[in-house]
Amino acid sequence: MSSIALPCTLMRAGTSRGPFFLKDWLPEDEAVRNEVLIGAIGASDLLQVDGVGGGSTLTSKVAIVSRSSQPDCHLDYLFAQVGVGQCSVDTRPNCGNMLSGVVPFALEQGLIHAQDGETTVRVFNVNTRSRIDVTVQTPGGRLTYEGETCLDGVAGSAAPIRLNFLDAWGAVTGSLFPTGRRIDVIDGVEVSCIDAAMPLMMIRAADLGLTGRESPSALDGHPGLLARIEQLRCQAGALMGLGDVSTSVIPKPVLASPGDDALSITSRYFTPRRCHASHAVTGAIGVATAFALPGTVASSTQALSGACRVGVLHPQGRIDIDVLVHGQGEAASIERAALVRTARKIFHGELHVPGYVFSQPLEGDSPMKTRWTTALAAAAVMAAAPAAMAFPTKTITLVVPTAAGGGNDAMARTIAQKLGPLLGQTIIIDNRAGANGSIASEYVARATPDGHTLMFGYIATHAMNPALQKLRYDPVADFEPIGLVGYSPTLMVSHAATPIKDVKDLVAQLKAKPDKYTYASAGNGTAPHYAAELFKLNAGVVMLGVPYKGSAPAISDTIGGQTQVMFPSFFTALPHVRSGKLKALAVAGPKRSALLPDVPTLKEAGVDGVDVQQWYGVFAPAKTPKPIIEQINKALNQVLNDKEIIKKIEDHGADVESSSPEQFGALVKAELAKWKGVVQKAKLSAD
Repeated sequence: MSSIALPCTLMRAGTSRGPFFLKDWLPEDEAVRNEVLIGAIGASDLLQVDGVGGGSTLTSKVAIVSRSSQPDCHLDYLFAQVGVGQCSVDTRPNCGNMLSGVVPFALEQGLIHAQDGETTVRVFNVNTRSRIDVTVQTPGGRLTYEGETCLDGVAGSAAPIRLNFLDAWGAVTGSLFPTGRRIDVIDGVEVSCIDAAMPLMMIRAADLGLTGRESPSALDGHPGLLARIEQLRCQAGALMGLGDVSTSVIPKPVLASPGDDALSITSRYFTPRRCHASHAVTGAIGVATAFALPGTVASSTQALSGACRVGVLHPQGRIDIDVLVHGQGEAASIERAALVRTARKIFHGELHVPGYVFSQPLEGDSPMKTRWTTALAAAAVMAAAPAAMAFPTKTITLVVPTAAGGGNDAMARTIAQKLGPLLGQTIIIDNRAGANGSIASEYVARATPDGHTLMFGYIATHAMNPALQKLRYDPVADFEPIGLVGYSPTLMVSHAATPIKDVKDLVAQLKAKPDKYTYASAGNGTAPHYAAELFKLNAGVVMLGVPYKGSAPAISDTIGGQTQVMFPSFFTALPHVRSGKLKALAVAGPKRSALLPDVPTLKEAGVDGVDVQQWYGVFAPAKTPKPIIEQINKALNQVLNDKEIIKKIEDHGADVESSSPEQFGALVKAELAKWKGVVQKAKLSAD
């Protein structure tokens, strides 16, 4: 069969690298899913030249992410170790390095929302059924990969990602020491079998005639060593209740030797048939646990208690693990372990999986039930339609004209997650911020009119900005309207610490001292820009405007105090008003909002004539066939009738409203004419 394509994000996470997938992007059937992963990595070849692997177990890893099914967790994370030179997928272990990329990936895919400063997310590891709190850097409510944290074994620096393991002890076997002993003797060698984030079999390096400081290549090339370790590992696996582990990657073998000081230990970690070039995060937690507790082959020479920082020395440097030791002697236990990693997104796009990896055709009586669909499945959906109208046949791109993290982006992602399955294809969000939405609009206007490139347009891109200036696209002639999504009133807000009591006080201060405050907008020609200029005109005040590339950076700087006033949509502003980071002054619309009943309208506050109701909708390039427009409209309206979607959007202060393509087209024309009139009356310009 021919190859299939599916969305994929490739990330460097800690000292590992691999593709990240949403669970819904992959087949439900486990056997078919594993074939997809084998094809994605290129597992059948030692060099993995036919996939995204790198010929190493460190780059043959996969993360599968979804919203959590656990009541106290936000995300589910399933880790898969894919073979190198063999067609295998092992989902029994966890991987802490790949874990460091889970929350950044989930934020970018809209599964969760960022807080200002730092965002802590509880992740449930499906493999080991353990929980980890992951903290990432989100200044101004926006994810950043940039920072000054360095990892041994990784070039450059990045933002710190803190992993706090809450219940990793005994997660796989049910017991921290699954054999019931802290030291076992296997074939005359003392070993410690421990289950702490990762099942390990630990051996003193000296007991195998080694220093423990050898390089990975020296250990891999040591005559008979790997065979000896594998023999011990298989017996340890049976003792730990793991059964026959000859085809599994757990337990992982570790050679332990003294560290550089009283709070460090040297470790050589095996994966399991090769020595790790650096060290696994989960393995480091296991090593630190064995070091901190008495009676193991790796125990510290001094008793540890309370909060301790244990250094695990590896071939590339060290990993520092913060452990909390409770109790003493045989009663001592580890209550938590935390460490810092970093991550970086390498690319996001379509990954093509070759057809030869599949054991059977992905059609007919295939066991796939189908949240995941291919071109074959999509063709089946359209079987009753003429061949020329077959849609969709590949991944759909929904272009958002603002930066990730803003209200438009959040609304688009919310809708896309439901719309994709209804259309039989995954929808990828493509944020193309800049030039007040013109960059995104021009891109979609010039795209192939086959329904596979859509735009989440709004009042700025299709009415306000075109009314303000001549652009290289026509909001009516260059697009096919698909359907309205909803409305959001505009809210007047100020920085929480700015000394503004209310609208009357702001007007009085500006009249006494013009330009005392600055306002932020999502760019000239956007709703926040129009609302601010109308406010200035009708209140008779002067206030300097600062245009940004979208609402996310604009509201971020207003929260930070760089600008003092803004007119964002309710959808964008409400979470920050509720958290106390912004102060709501007035509604720039005809009525108060039920979500903020004590906030007056601008008219009630003494400033009439500022009525800016923002609207959002989906567009396709002009000349997209009418049957495709109608098909997407039908699916979109079905999404907008979903109670879960309605609640998510309404909770942010927006009102869901659907339409036919014709009704939406009429709205766009009417709004364009309306705002051209406002431009003339207010004498607005793009400068």
